[in-house]
Amino acid sequence: MHASILLGGREVRIDLAQPLDLGIPLDFHGAQPRHFAAPAASATALQVGDFSGAVASGASCNCEVVTLVPHCNGTHTECVGHLTRERLDAWRVVPAGLLPAILVSVTPEAAALEGSDPVPAAQDRLVTRRALERAWPRAPFEPRALIVRTLPNDIAKRSRDYSGTTPPYLSREAAQLMVERGILHLVVDLPSLDREHDGGRLSAHRLFFGLPPGASNLAAAARPDATVTELAYVPDAAADGAFLLELQVPALGGDAVPSRPLLYALAEATR
Repeated sequence: MHASILLGGREVRIDLAQPLDLGIPLDFHGAQPRHFAAPAASATALQVGDFSGAVASGASCNCEVVTLVPHCNGTHTECVGHLTRERLDAWRVVPAGLLPAILVSVTPEAAALEGSDPVPAAQDRLVTRRALERAWPRAPFEPRALIVRTLPNDIAKRSRDYSGTTPPYLSREAAQLMVERGILHLVVDLPSLDREHDGGRLSAHRLFFGLPPGASNLAAAARPDATVTELAYVPDAAADGAFLLELQVPALGGDAVPSRPLLYALAEATR
């Protein structure tokens, strides 16, 4: 199924039946990515009286109770409600349809090379502004979404337990660059934009959502329509450049929900 779309004055074609899935499948009974010492996501048969929701145990149908922490178990999309007193459901913020997007690959750099984050340790590695500026691809449109793939692109990211480690995270300057360039929807293959333990600052989150340090009221957010998707995985098959992005999320309450970002390759339309 193909569609022709006008982008930046240029007609492009996409194959709606062949997106690249950036979401990591969440295996409730096997290895799965997680973060911040959260328990693994799980699914167990529903127990109601004499009924046990497992056909394998003699039930008429399968019916499971799923337990997970969206922020820590697998690919998820969050909103500024992650940082505010007022509740805000992420699914209400996620835009419907296709977003003009670019994919960029960067190698995280030693914190000392940028070094403005309040709590970098010598061994920390950051996605820096200068790395993004060097790798930022040209696009036939102004992108609203940015997908960041960190190198090396280890397939183990799809099942890694990041708890108790210090994976790469964004520098303040990198987050500010995204804001300056009009990026409203960010997808990363990192477990968080910020350091796992940063004293509660969440500097990159606050910069991206436009929420001043210390503020916790929703009205203070300058970019309440922004979204962040974390713990995605970008296959090597996708080359850096321009794409269309679709953020698929369920209508579940909460400031973060499991998500399935889909990336569509662009091709010049022919007549």
